Amino acid sequence: MTDILRCEAVPLPQLAAEYGTPLYVYSEQALTQAYQQYAHSFTTPNTLICYAVKANSNLSILKHFAQLGSGFDIVSGGELARVLAAGGDASKTIFSGVGKSEAEIEFALQQGILCFNVESLPELDRINTVAFRLGCVAPISLRINPDVDAHTHPYISTGLKANKFGIAYADALMAYQHAAQLPHLHIVGIDCHIGSQLTDLSPLVEALERLLLLVDKLADNGIVLQHIDLGGGVGIVYHNENVPDLAAYAQSIRQHLQGTNLKLILEPGRSLVGNAGMLITRVEYIKKGEQKNFVIVDAAMNDLMRPALYQAYHRIENTTPRPQAPMLVDVVGPICETGDFLAQDRKLAAQTGDILAVMSAGAYAASMASNYNTRPRAAEVMVAGSQHRLIRRRETITELMANERDYV
Repeated sequence: MTDILRCEAVPLPQLAAEYGTPLYVYSEQALTQAYQQYAHSFTTPNTLICYAVKANSNLSILKHFAQLGSGFDIVSGGELARVLAAGGDASKTIFSGVGKSEAEIEFALQQGILCFNVESLPELDRINTVAFRLGCVAPISLRINPDVDAHTHPYISTGLKANKFGIAYADALMAYQHAAQLPHLHIVGIDCHIGSQLTDLSPLVEALERLLLLVDKLADNGIVLQHIDLGGGVGIVYHNENVPDLAAYAQSIRQHLQGTNLKLILEPGRSLVGNAGMLITRVEYIKKGEQKNFVIVDAAMNDLMRPALYQAYHRIENTTPRPQAPMLVDVVGPICETGDFLAQDRKLAAQTGDILAVMSAGAYAASMASNYNTRPRAAEVMVAGSQHRLIRRRETITELMANERDYV
């Protein structure tokens, strides 16, 4: 029994037997430790850690971070509703994203969010119009694209000139001057986010240096900022990446901000939840082909999109080690797509009925899940020591069809 994989003190096959598979499993202790690593690294009282809700928006996870003192980074009105439902503080919530609707802006203003991270001149005008209609002043920060290469996957690189995000560095002064002329906007900050899954954090420091040059230029033009938001992007170890040095990153930021009155805001997502979760799945078949062998499991690309979308690597282990020699296999799901794989060309010893653990699935797994092939989304479970509880029940086929029945 000692070789059986566990989440904290609970054997994973036990969770599979009780809640079924596929199943997302999270460690409460790992969530706490990840948050505390940020809190202990960034110790100045004028630092606000805003968890990026898009990484994993389960209400229990949001509630846990809120209780630890976290703020939140949101990209939709729905995420703001989740934050509020989980007990989060709107006044510690940043609203990011390129396509905010009028309804979302109005909802956020009514709730008293800390700041909008604005990504275009038309968005500035829209927020000003909505704030005028509500008879209030909207706090705003401009997301500046520093044109710094994050050296990450192209789909999660967001700080280059060709990306849809942010306002061009060369246009920043003009954009701030435009914002300053709009009577229902209050300029409070500057922000950037250059990409995700960074294990070399030097590009983040380079982006900070470029932003600070702008901060000085803005001050020379009468626009004095209250905070600087460096976004998120700190990566985790999925396979053989270097472990990001969070303490060294924090020290470098302290040195750069020394002598300023700027409050620091960070928006970590993956680095808080990624390695706190896993996806467990049951082996349905072992299929030996002419050129490849396949382990066919009951989890699929609708449960974990990252391998198909980003060619991402997730370590996969059998929760009960097998004595036979491992085979070279692709671990695939039942969805009718060739791209439906969780892993390719892995050495794995497994039998039909075994429970496999797909590691580092706490971020961008459940939050990106879909119902493709009319597959109900999986249940989610939180483990704390030897205790475990359901934090999202499994969807049913009846629920998936409920919104269509009246239109048959």
